[in-house]
Amino acid sequence: MTDAPPRLDLSGICRDYDGRRVVDGVTLQLHAGEVACLLGPSGCGKSTTLRIAAGVEQQSEGTIHIDGQLVSGEGVHAPPEERGIGMMFQDFALFPHLTVAQNVGFGLKSGGRGGDQTIAELLSDVGLTGFATQYPHQLSGGEQQRVALIRALAPKPRIILMDEPFSGLDNRLRDDIRDETLAILKNEGAAVLLVTHEPDEAMRMADKIALMRAGRIVQVGAPYNIYNAPKDREAAAFFSDINVIPGVVRGAQVDTPFGAFLAPGHSDGTQVEIVIRPQHLKLDFDRQGKGPLPTETDGVPARGCIQRARFMGNETLVEMVMDHDGTILHATIPAVFLPPKDTPMWLSLRRDRCFVFPCGERPQKTAKL
Repeated sequence: MTDAPPRLDLSGICRDYDGRRVVDGVTLQLHAGEVACLLGPSGCGKSTTLRIAAGVEQQSEGTIHIDGQLVSGEGVHAPPEERGIGMMFQDFALFPHLTVAQNVGFGLKSGGRGGDQTIAELLSDVGLTGFATQYPHQLSGGEQQRVALIRALAPKPRIILMDEPFSGLDNRLRDDIRDETLAILKNEGAAVLLVTHEPDEAMRMADKIALMRAGRIVQVGAPYNIYNAPKDREAAAFFSDINVIPGVVRGAQVDTPFGAFLAPGHSDGTQVEIVIRPQHLKLDFDRQGKGPLPTETDGVPARGCIQRARFMGNETLVEMVMDHDGTILHATIPAVFLPPKDTPMWLSLRRDRCFVFPCGERPQKTAKL
């Protein structure tokens, strides 16, 4: 028995605008029942890739297969309506002159499940029973989002493409709607490709994240893996604030005020950056013989002074100025922790949570107080 082909297979997709390449060699496979996320900053080519997959734009190079069938490339270009794709947009794109039931039923005219009973069942699935005769302007943002979702699902598409569909919702409502949407999508079994610039959204919804930068996919993986094994400093910084400690490789390790760090794969003399997230720094008041001894995991503690501390609701964000070189490092403490300015403290790093990357020219992304 052979494995089924990917539901959506993008291979070597490129797109040029006025001589400028905005999508550059994107290759991604998506299977039935899988939720994948194109994640990256604005302007990196995410939405263009999505429109190419939908068929509303055509790539300059590369091919697209759906369930093993070529739908675009090599002289073939199937229109969107022949690809079995449902679309959800950032602004929901509901027809203002149609009722909720008419909006949902619009997609059924092309041969979906059809009928008033189907529309009623779909409305019930998202908690909108009794809303059939209302118009979009009479609905809240969350209710409009649900109507847009079931309209996309009504024809039973093989693939759902979603372009930042939650960006117009307030934060608290957004989390609830995301969870409800994910449950419905998983129940339907369609392959889902979601575009977002928010790491939290990607981590919350996706089985697989494709991190994009300057038109290219730079890393693909499950949320846990891509967060805990970033490819480079910029990938680490996209998911959270980071601290960066410079150093030079000598004898396959980097000597720092926090002890030596292994640097496998980097030749002697290479300038590197040790990257660590604020939540993986450890603070102690006393390392002068009275406190517990440093562990192999924590490394050697270094002294600094509190510059600022701000309580953020579920954690405290602490800014420290290090004695050895005046470097400012940030730590997050999962509690209320508000020591006065200039309080001396000892800072150590979780060695198992540090990344060592070659030096780059990109600006550091750090916490803001």
